[in-house]
Amino acid sequence: MLSQSDLHEYQRKAISFIKREKRCLLAIEMGLGKTVSALTAISDLLDSFTIRRVLIIAPLRVANSIWRQEAASWEHTAHLKVSICTGSERERLSALMQTADIHVINRENVEWLVRIRSWDFDCVVIDESDSFKNSASKRFKALRKIIPDTSHMILLSGTPSPNGLADLWAQFYLIDLGQRLGRTVTSFRQRFFEQDYFGHTWSIREGSATKIYELLADKVLSMQSADYLQLPDRIDLVQRVDLPDKAMVAYQDFEKTLLSTLPDGEEVEAVNAAVLAGKLLQYANGAVYTDEHRNWSLIHDAKIDALAEILEANEGENILVAYNFKSDLERLQVRFPHGVVLDKNPETVSRWQRGEIQLMFAHPQSAGHGLNLQAGGCISIWFGMCWSLGSYKQFNARLHRQGQGRPVRIIHLIATGTIDERVMDVLSNKDAVQTNLLKALKSVLL
Repeated sequence: MLSQSDLHEYQRKAISFIKREKRCLLAIEMGLGKTVSALTAISDLLDSFTIRRVLIIAPLRVANSIWRQEAASWEHTAHLKVSICTGSERERLSALMQTADIHVINRENVEWLVRIRSWDFDCVVIDESDSFKNSASKRFKALRKIIPDTSHMILLSGTPSPNGLADLWAQFYLIDLGQRLGRTVTSFRQRFFEQDYFGHTWSIREGSATKIYELLADKVLSMQSADYLQLPDRIDLVQRVDLPDKAMVAYQDFEKTLLSTLPDGEEVEAVNAAVLAGKLLQYANGAVYTDEHRNWSLIHDAKIDALAEILEANEGENILVAYNFKSDLERLQVRFPHGVVLDKNPETVSRWQRGEIQLMFAHPQSAGHGLNLQAGGCISIWFGMCWSLGSYKQFNARLHRQGQGRPVRIIHLIATGTIDERVMDVLSNKDAVQTNLLKALKSVLL
Protein backbone atom coordinates (compact mmCIF):
# COMPACT_ATOMS: atom_id res chain seq x y z
CA MET A 1 0.00 0.00 0.00
CA LEU A 2 1.29 3.46 -0.89
CA SER A 3 1.95 5.96 1.89
CA GLN A 4 1.60 9.73 1.98
CA SER A 5 5.36 10.05 1.48
CA ASP A 6 4.87 8.56 -2.00
CA LEU A 7 2.92 11.61 -3.13
CA HIS A 8 4.75 13.73 -5.67
CA GLU A 9 5.47 17.41 -5.14
CA TYR A 10 2.97 18.43 -7.82
CA GLN A 11 0.28 16.39 -6.03
CA ARG A 12 1.07 18.17 -2.77
CA LYS A 13 0.67 21.44 -4.65
CA ALA A 14 -2.81 20.36 -5.78
CA ILE A 15 -3.76 19.31 -2.25
CA SER A 16 -2.72 22.67 -0.80
CA PHE A 17 -4.61 24.50 -3.54
CA ILE A 18 -7.85 22.65 -2.79
CA LYS A 19 -7.59 23.26 0.95
CA ARG A 20 -6.75 26.94 0.50
CA GLU A 21 -9.25 27.91 -2.20
CA LYS A 22 -12.25 25.73 -1.14
CA ARG A 23 -14.03 26.41 -4.45
CA CYS A 24 -11.77 25.78 -7.43
CA LEU A 25 -11.05 23.97 -10.69
CA LEU A 26 -8.11 21.61 -11.07
CA ALA A 27 -7.29 21.48 -14.78
CA ILE A 28 -4.96 18.53 -14.49
CA GLU A 29 -4.04 16.31 -17.40
CA MET A 30 -4.46 12.56 -17.19
CA GLY A 31 -1.84 10.65 -15.23
CA LEU A 32 -0.98 13.34 -12.67
CA GLY A 33 -3.02 11.81 -9.85
CA LYS A 34 -5.93 14.21 -9.47
CA THR A 35 -7.99 11.51 -7.72
CA VAL A 36 -5.51 10.84 -4.93
CA SER A 37 -4.86 14.59 -4.60
CA ALA A 38 -8.57 15.23 -4.06
CA LEU A 39 -8.88 12.29 -1.65
CA THR A 40 -5.93 13.51 0.43
CA ALA A 41 -7.38 17.01 0.65
CA ILE A 42 -10.78 15.56 1.62
CA SER A 43 -9.17 13.42 4.32
CA ASP A 44 -7.35 16.42 5.78
CA LEU A 45 -10.47 18.58 5.69
CA LEU A 46 -12.55 15.88 7.39
CA ASP A 47 -9.89 15.35 10.07
CA SER A 48 -9.85 19.07 10.84
CA PHE A 49 -13.68 19.18 10.96
CA THR A 50 -13.65 21.79 8.19
CA ILE A 51 -16.15 19.67 6.25
CA ARG A 52 -18.57 17.00 7.45
CA ARG A 53 -20.17 15.26 4.46
CA VAL A 54 -18.69 14.74 0.99
CA LEU A 55 -20.38 13.98 -2.31
CA ILE A 56 -18.39 12.94 -5.37
CA ILE A 57 -20.10 13.13 -8.77
CA ALA A 58 -18.45 11.03 -11.47
CA PRO A 59 -19.03 9.09 -14.70
CA LEU A 60 -20.80 5.81 -13.92
CA ARG A 61 -17.84 3.47 -14.40
CA VAL A 62 -15.59 5.74 -12.33
CA ALA A 63 -18.27 6.11 -9.64
CA ASN A 64 -18.66 2.35 -9.36
CA SER A 65 -15.02 1.53 -8.79
CA ILE A 66 -12.25 4.09 -9.18
CA TRP A 67 -12.78 6.33 -6.14
CA ARG A 68 -13.15 3.46 -3.68
CA GLN A 69 -10.20 1.60 -5.20
CA GLU A 70 -7.98 4.69 -5.12
CA ALA A 71 -8.84 5.43 -1.49
CA ALA A 72 -7.97 1.85 -0.51
CA SER A 73 -4.63 2.05 -2.36
CA TRP A 74 -3.13 4.70 -0.06
CA GLU A 75 -2.30 4.26 3.60
CA HIS A 76 -3.43 7.76 4.57
CA THR A 77 -6.82 7.48 2.81
CA ALA A 78 -7.61 3.79 3.41
CA HIS A 79 -9.62 4.71 6.52
CA LEU A 80 -12.15 6.68 4.46
CA LYS A 81 -15.47 4.88 4.15
CA VAL A 82 -16.83 5.26 0.63
CA SER A 83 -20.48 4.52 -0.16
CA ILE A 84 -21.35 3.94 -3.82
CA CYS A 85 -24.78 5.44 -4.61
CA THR A 86 -25.49 3.95 -8.04
CA GLY A 87 -27.84 1.31 -9.40
CA SER A 88 -31.58 1.13 -8.83
CA GLU A 89 -33.39 3.76 -6.80
CA ARG A 90 -33.66 1.34 -3.90
CA GLU A 91 -29.91 0.67 -4.01
CA ARG A 92 -29.15 4.40 -4.20
CA LEU A 93 -31.37 5.22 -1.24
CA SER A 94 -29.82 2.43 0.82
CA ALA A 95 -26.30 3.68 0.02
CA LEU A 96 -27.22 7.25 0.93
CA MET A 97 -28.47 6.10 4.32
CA GLN A 98 -25.13 4.48 5.14
CA THR A 99 -22.79 6.31 7.46
CA ALA A 100 -19.79 7.17 5.30
CA ASP A 101 -17.10 9.79 4.84
CA ILE A 102 -17.74 9.98 1.10
CA HIS A 103 -20.80 9.22 -0.99
CA VAL A 104 -20.24 8.71 -4.73
CA ILE A 105 -23.00 9.11 -7.32
CA ASN A 106 -23.04 9.02 -11.10
CA ARG A 107 -23.77 12.32 -12.82
CA GLU A 108 -27.02 11.07 -14.39
CA ASN A 109 -28.60 10.87 -10.92
CA VAL A 110 -27.67 14.34 -9.67
CA GLU A 111 -31.10 15.77 -10.48
CA TRP A 112 -32.74 12.86 -8.63
CA LEU A 113 -30.54 13.40 -5.58
CA VAL A 114 -31.31 17.12 -5.36
CA ARG A 115 -35.02 16.39 -5.74
CA ILE A 116 -35.45 13.62 -3.18
CA ARG A 117 -33.70 15.03 -0.10
CA SER A 118 -32.70 18.19 1.70
CA TRP A 119 -29.08 19.02 0.89
CA ASP A 120 -26.56 18.14 3.60
CA PHE A 121 -23.31 17.82 1.62
CA ASP A 122 -20.95 20.68 2.44
CA CYS A 123 -18.26 19.44 0.03
CA VAL A 124 -18.94 18.46 -3.58
CA VAL A 125 -16.30 17.07 -5.94
CA ILE A 126 -17.17 16.84 -9.64
CA ASP A 127 -14.94 14.40 -11.49
CA GLU A 128 -14.67 15.35 -15.18
CA SER A 129 -16.47 18.65 -14.69
CA ASP A 130 -16.71 19.30 -18.44
CA SER A 131 -19.79 17.05 -18.33
CA PHE A 132 -21.49 20.04 -16.64
CA LYS A 133 -20.54 22.52 -19.35
CA ASN A 134 -24.10 22.77 -20.70
CA SER A 135 -25.97 25.40 -18.70
CA ALA A 136 -29.29 24.13 -20.09
CA SER A 137 -28.80 20.57 -18.80
CA LYS A 138 -30.87 19.21 -15.95
CA ARG A 139 -27.78 18.16 -14.01
CA PHE A 140 -26.37 21.71 -14.06
CA LYS A 141 -29.69 23.28 -13.09
CA ALA A 142 -30.01 20.84 -10.19
CA LEU A 143 -26.55 21.66 -8.81
CA ARG A 144 -27.17 25.36 -9.28
CA LYS A 145 -29.91 25.16 -6.65
CA ILE A 146 -27.68 23.80 -3.89
CA ILE A 147 -24.57 25.96 -4.40
CA PRO A 148 -25.39 28.26 -1.44
CA ASP A 149 -25.47 25.21 0.86
CA THR A 150 -22.05 23.93 -0.24
CA SER A 151 -18.90 25.45 1.23
CA HIS A 152 -16.40 23.45 -0.87
CA MET A 153 -16.90 22.92 -4.61
CA ILE A 154 -13.98 21.12 -6.26
CA LEU A 155 -14.03 20.60 -10.02
CA LEU A 156 -11.62 18.13 -11.63
CA SER A 157 -11.01 17.93 -15.36
CA GLY A 158 -8.30 17.10 -17.84
CA THR A 159 -10.25 18.94 -20.56
CA PRO A 160 -12.23 21.82 -19.00
CA SER A 161 -12.97 23.45 -22.36
CA PRO A 162 -13.18 20.59 -24.88
CA ASN A 163 -15.10 22.60 -27.47
CA GLY A 164 -13.72 26.07 -26.75
CA LEU A 165 -13.80 28.73 -24.03
CA ALA A 166 -17.59 28.96 -24.17
CA ASP A 167 -17.65 25.69 -22.19
CA LEU A 168 -16.24 27.41 -19.10
CA TRP A 169 -19.23 29.51 -18.03
CA ALA A 170 -21.41 26.79 -16.47
CA GLN A 171 -18.46 25.12 -14.74
CA PHE A 172 -17.27 28.37 -13.24
CA TYR A 173 -20.74 29.37 -12.15
CA LEU A 174 -20.68 26.32 -9.87
CA ILE A 175 -17.54 27.77 -8.30
CA ASP A 176 -18.39 31.47 -7.87
CA LEU A 177 -22.07 31.98 -8.83
CA GLY A 178 -21.11 34.13 -11.81
CA GLN A 179 -18.73 36.47 -10.02
CA ARG A 180 -16.00 36.19 -12.67
CA LEU A 181 -17.74 35.32 -15.94
CA GLY A 182 -21.17 36.83 -15.37
CA ARG A 183 -24.43 35.81 -13.73
CA THR A 184 -25.93 34.45 -16.97
CA VAL A 185 -24.55 32.58 -19.94
CA THR A 186 -26.08 35.25 -22.18
CA SER A 187 -24.14 38.05 -20.52
CA PHE A 188 -20.98 35.94 -20.76
CA ARG A 189 -21.42 35.42 -24.49
CA GLN A 190 -22.28 39.04 -25.16
CA ARG A 191 -19.24 40.20 -23.24
CA PHE A 192 -16.61 37.95 -24.80
CA PHE A 193 -18.02 36.57 -28.07
CA GLU A 194 -19.40 37.68 -31.41
CA GLN A 195 -22.54 36.04 -32.80
CA ASP A 196 -22.76 35.15 -36.47
CA TYR A 197 -25.41 36.65 -38.75
CA PHE A 198 -27.78 33.72 -38.29
CA GLY A 199 -27.28 33.58 -34.53
CA HIS A 200 -26.13 29.95 -34.52
CA THR A 201 -22.46 30.22 -33.55
CA TRP A 202 -20.37 32.39 -31.25
CA SER A 203 -16.77 33.32 -32.03
CA ILE A 204 -14.51 34.73 -29.37
CA ARG A 205 -13.62 38.42 -29.75
CA GLU A 206 -10.03 39.44 -30.27
CA GLY A 207 -8.30 39.83 -26.92
CA SER A 208 -11.12 38.18 -24.96
CA ALA A 209 -9.27 34.91 -24.40
CA THR A 210 -6.59 36.68 -22.41
CA LYS A 211 -9.22 38.48 -20.31
CA ILE A 212 -10.93 35.16 -19.52
CA TYR A 213 -7.62 33.57 -18.49
CA GLU A 214 -6.91 36.47 -16.12
CA LEU A 215 -10.38 36.35 -14.57
CA LEU A 216 -10.12 32.63 -13.81
CA ALA A 217 -6.46 32.35 -12.81
CA ASP A 218 -6.91 32.63 -9.04
CA LYS A 219 -9.37 29.72 -8.92
CA VAL A 220 -7.70 27.37 -11.41
CA LEU A 221 -4.67 25.16 -10.95
CA SER A 222 -3.36 24.03 -14.33
CA MET A 223 -0.95 21.11 -14.62
CA GLN A 224 0.21 19.39 -17.81
CA SER A 225 1.77 15.94 -17.79
CA ALA A 226 4.66 17.01 -20.04
CA ASP A 227 5.87 19.30 -17.25
CA TYR A 228 5.97 16.57 -14.60
CA LEU A 229 6.11 13.10 -16.15
CA GLN A 230 8.58 11.29 -18.37
CA LEU A 231 6.16 9.42 -20.60
CA PRO A 232 7.16 7.11 -23.45
CA ASP A 233 6.85 8.45 -26.97
CA ARG A 234 3.37 8.70 -28.44
CA ILE A 235 3.24 8.08 -32.17
CA ASP A 236 0.06 9.23 -33.94
CA LEU A 237 -0.50 7.56 -37.28
CA VAL A 238 -3.12 7.98 -39.98
CA GLN A 239 -3.99 4.90 -42.00
CA ARG A 240 -5.94 6.09 -45.03
CA VAL A 241 -8.65 3.80 -46.31
CA ASP A 242 -10.05 4.12 -49.84
CA LEU A 243 -13.72 3.27 -50.11
CA PRO A 244 -14.83 1.07 -53.02
CA ASP A 245 -15.88 3.20 -56.01
CA LYS A 246 -19.55 2.31 -55.66
CA ALA A 247 -19.57 3.16 -51.96
CA MET A 248 -17.77 6.45 -52.59
CA VAL A 249 -20.29 7.49 -55.23
CA ALA A 250 -23.13 6.64 -52.82
CA TYR A 251 -21.41 8.64 -50.06
CA GLN A 252 -20.98 11.72 -52.24
CA ASP A 253 -24.54 11.49 -53.53
CA PHE A 254 -25.94 11.26 -50.00
CA GLU A 255 -23.82 14.20 -48.88
CA LYS A 256 -25.33 16.33 -51.67
CA THR A 257 -28.95 15.15 -51.72
CA LEU A 258 -29.41 14.02 -48.07
CA LEU A 259 -31.24 10.97 -49.44
CA SER A 260 -29.86 7.56 -50.35
CA THR A 261 -31.06 4.13 -51.38
CA LEU A 262 -28.91 1.50 -49.67
CA PRO A 263 -27.74 -1.77 -51.26
CA ASP A 264 -30.55 -3.72 -49.58
CA GLY A 265 -33.19 -1.36 -50.99
CA GLU A 266 -33.79 0.59 -47.78
CA GLU A 267 -33.89 4.38 -47.98
CA VAL A 268 -32.32 6.76 -45.50
CA GLU A 269 -32.76 10.51 -45.20
CA ALA A 270 -30.85 13.17 -43.27
CA VAL A 271 -33.41 15.63 -41.92
CA ASN A 272 -30.85 18.04 -40.48
CA ALA A 273 -27.11 18.70 -40.24
CA ALA A 274 -26.64 16.62 -37.10
CA VAL A 275 -28.28 13.57 -38.67
CA LEU A 276 -26.23 14.08 -41.84
CA ALA A 277 -22.97 14.15 -39.86
CA GLY A 278 -23.86 10.93 -38.08
CA LYS A 279 -24.91 9.15 -41.26
CA LEU A 280 -21.73 10.22 -43.06
CA LEU A 281 -19.64 8.78 -40.22
CA GLN A 282 -21.60 5.54 -40.58
CA TYR A 283 -20.95 5.53 -44.34
CA ALA A 284 -17.24 6.02 -43.71
CA ASN A 285 -17.17 3.10 -41.26
CA GLY A 286 -19.11 0.81 -43.58
CA ALA A 287 -22.67 0.37 -42.25
CA VAL A 288 -25.63 2.77 -42.16
CA TYR A 289 -28.61 2.54 -39.84
CA THR A 290 -32.00 2.36 -41.56
CA ASP A 291 -33.99 3.15 -38.40
CA GLU A 292 -33.34 4.35 -34.86
CA HIS A 293 -30.11 2.42 -34.27
CA ARG A 294 -31.55 -1.07 -34.54
CA ASN A 295 -31.31 -2.21 -38.17
CA TRP A 296 -28.42 -1.33 -40.42
CA SER A 297 -27.33 -1.95 -44.00
CA LEU A 298 -23.80 -2.98 -44.99
CA ILE A 299 -22.09 -0.54 -47.38
CA HIS A 300 -18.48 -1.74 -47.47
CA ASP A 301 -15.80 -3.56 -45.46
CA ALA A 302 -12.87 -1.29 -46.33
CA LYS A 303 -12.09 -0.40 -42.73
CA ILE A 304 -12.62 -3.97 -41.53
CA ASP A 305 -10.08 -5.14 -44.11
CA ALA A 306 -7.63 -2.40 -43.12
CA LEU A 307 -7.92 -3.40 -39.47
CA ALA A 308 -7.27 -7.04 -40.39
CA GLU A 309 -4.07 -6.01 -42.15
CA ILE A 310 -2.90 -4.04 -39.11
CA LEU A 311 -3.60 -6.98 -36.79
CA GLU A 312 -1.69 -9.33 -39.08
CA ALA A 313 1.26 -6.95 -39.26
CA ASN A 314 1.33 -6.69 -35.45
CA GLU A 315 0.88 -10.34 -34.57
CA GLY A 316 1.71 -10.95 -30.92
CA GLU A 317 0.67 -7.46 -29.82
CA ASN A 318 -2.39 -6.76 -27.68
CA ILE A 319 -4.50 -4.11 -29.39
CA LEU A 320 -7.26 -1.79 -28.16
CA VAL A 321 -9.84 -0.76 -30.78
CA ALA A 322 -12.22 2.20 -30.43
CA TYR A 323 -15.58 1.81 -32.17
CA ASN A 324 -18.30 4.44 -32.58
CA PHE A 325 -21.57 2.68 -33.45
CA LYS A 326 -23.08 -0.62 -32.29
CA SER A 327 -23.22 -1.68 -35.93
CA ASP A 328 -19.43 -1.31 -36.02
CA LEU A 329 -19.09 -3.54 -32.96
CA GLU A 330 -21.37 -6.20 -34.41
CA ARG A 331 -19.32 -6.34 -37.61
CA LEU A 332 -16.04 -6.39 -35.69
CA GLN A 333 -17.21 -9.30 -33.56
CA VAL A 334 -18.19 -11.30 -36.64
CA ARG A 335 -14.87 -10.68 -38.41
CA PHE A 336 -12.72 -11.05 -35.27
CA PRO A 337 -14.55 -13.51 -32.98
CA HIS A 338 -11.60 -13.70 -30.58
CA GLY A 339 -12.08 -10.01 -29.71
CA VAL A 340 -13.34 -9.13 -26.23
CA VAL A 341 -15.68 -6.23 -25.50
CA LEU A 342 -14.74 -3.94 -22.62
CA ASP A 343 -17.72 -4.25 -20.27
CA LYS A 344 -18.57 -3.32 -16.68
CA ASN A 345 -16.95 -6.44 -15.25
CA PRO A 346 -13.71 -5.42 -13.46
CA GLU A 347 -12.21 -8.80 -14.38
CA THR A 348 -12.17 -7.76 -18.05
CA VAL A 349 -9.78 -4.92 -17.25
CA SER A 350 -7.71 -7.25 -15.06
CA ARG A 351 -7.42 -9.79 -17.88
CA TRP A 352 -6.30 -7.05 -20.28
CA GLN A 353 -3.73 -5.79 -17.79
CA ARG A 354 -2.39 -9.33 -17.37
CA GLY A 355 -1.93 -9.56 -21.14
CA GLU A 356 -4.58 -12.23 -21.57
CA ILE A 357 -6.66 -10.32 -24.15
CA GLN A 358 -5.14 -9.96 -27.59
CA LEU A 359 -7.89 -7.76 -29.05
CA MET A 360 -10.30 -5.60 -27.08
CA PHE A 361 -13.15 -3.45 -28.44
CA ALA A 362 -14.18 -0.38 -26.46
CA HIS A 363 -16.45 2.59 -26.95
CA PRO A 364 -14.65 5.86 -26.10
CA GLN A 365 -17.32 6.84 -23.59
CA SER A 366 -16.97 3.55 -21.71
CA ALA A 367 -13.19 3.61 -21.63
CA GLY A 368 -12.63 7.32 -21.23
CA HIS A 369 -12.24 7.93 -17.51
CA GLY A 370 -10.17 6.43 -14.77
CA LEU A 371 -9.16 3.16 -16.43
CA ASN A 372 -5.55 2.04 -16.31
CA LEU A 373 -4.89 -0.10 -19.38
CA GLN A 374 -1.22 0.68 -19.93
CA ALA A 375 0.05 -2.71 -18.75
CA GLY A 376 -1.93 -4.66 -21.35
CA GLY A 377 -0.65 -3.18 -24.60
CA CYS A 378 0.76 -0.20 -26.46
CA ILE A 379 -1.35 0.01 -29.64
CA SER A 380 -4.78 1.58 -29.96
CA ILE A 381 -6.77 1.93 -33.18
CA TRP A 382 -9.60 4.34 -33.92
CA PHE A 383 -11.91 2.29 -36.15
CA GLY A 384 -14.56 5.02 -36.00
CA MET A 385 -13.86 8.65 -35.15
CA CYS A 386 -15.78 10.74 -32.61
CA TRP A 387 -16.36 14.50 -32.36
CA SER A 388 -15.68 14.82 -28.61
CA LEU A 389 -12.21 16.07 -27.74
CA GLY A 390 -12.71 14.95 -24.14
CA SER A 391 -13.53 11.38 -25.13
CA TYR A 392 -10.74 11.37 -27.70
CA LYS A 393 -8.05 12.52 -25.29
CA GLN A 394 -9.26 10.36 -22.43
CA PHE A 395 -9.33 7.23 -24.58
CA ASN A 396 -5.82 7.87 -25.89
CA ALA A 397 -4.60 8.32 -22.32
CA ARG A 398 -5.68 4.79 -21.33
CA LEU A 399 -2.46 3.43 -22.83
CA HIS A 400 -0.26 6.54 -22.98
CA ARG A 401 0.10 7.17 -19.26
CA GLN A 402 2.51 6.73 -16.39
CA GLY A 403 3.57 3.10 -16.06
CA GLN A 404 3.60 2.42 -19.81
CA GLY A 405 6.94 0.90 -20.67
CA ARG A 406 6.90 1.15 -24.48
CA PRO A 407 6.17 3.80 -27.10
CA VAL A 408 2.45 4.02 -27.78
CA ARG A 409 1.08 3.92 -31.32
CA ILE A 410 -2.34 5.48 -31.91
CA ILE A 411 -3.61 4.56 -35.38
CA HIS A 412 -6.53 6.40 -36.98
CA LEU A 413 -8.42 4.63 -39.77
CA ILE A 414 -9.47 7.56 -41.95
CA ALA A 415 -11.69 7.04 -44.98
CA THR A 416 -10.24 9.24 -47.73
CA GLY A 417 -12.49 12.03 -48.96
CA THR A 418 -15.03 11.59 -46.16
CA ILE A 419 -16.13 13.29 -42.97
CA ASP A 420 -13.38 11.39 -41.12
CA GLU A 421 -10.91 13.98 -42.40
CA ARG A 422 -13.08 16.81 -41.08
CA VAL A 423 -13.32 15.18 -37.66
CA MET A 424 -9.52 14.97 -37.44
CA ASP A 425 -9.25 18.68 -38.31
CA VAL A 426 -11.88 19.63 -35.72
CA LEU A 427 -10.21 17.59 -32.97
CA SER A 428 -6.89 19.21 -33.82
CA ASN A 429 -8.39 22.71 -33.61
CA LYS A 430 -10.18 21.94 -30.34
CA ASP A 431 -6.97 20.58 -28.90
CA ALA A 432 -5.21 23.82 -29.80
CA VAL A 433 -7.82 25.81 -27.86
CA GLN A 434 -7.56 23.43 -24.91
CA THR A 435 -3.76 23.54 -24.86
CA ASN A 436 -3.70 27.34 -25.10
CA LEU A 437 -6.10 27.57 -22.15
CA LEU A 438 -4.00 25.34 -19.91
CA LYS A 439 -0.76 27.04 -20.86
CA ALA A 440 -2.22 30.52 -20.39
CA LEU A 441 -3.62 29.72 -16.95
CA LYS A 442 -0.29 28.26 -15.92
CA SER A 443 1.62 31.32 -17.14
CA VAL A 444 -0.75 33.70 -15.38
CA LEU A 445 -0.25 31.86 -12.11
CA LEU A 446 3.50 32.01 -12.55
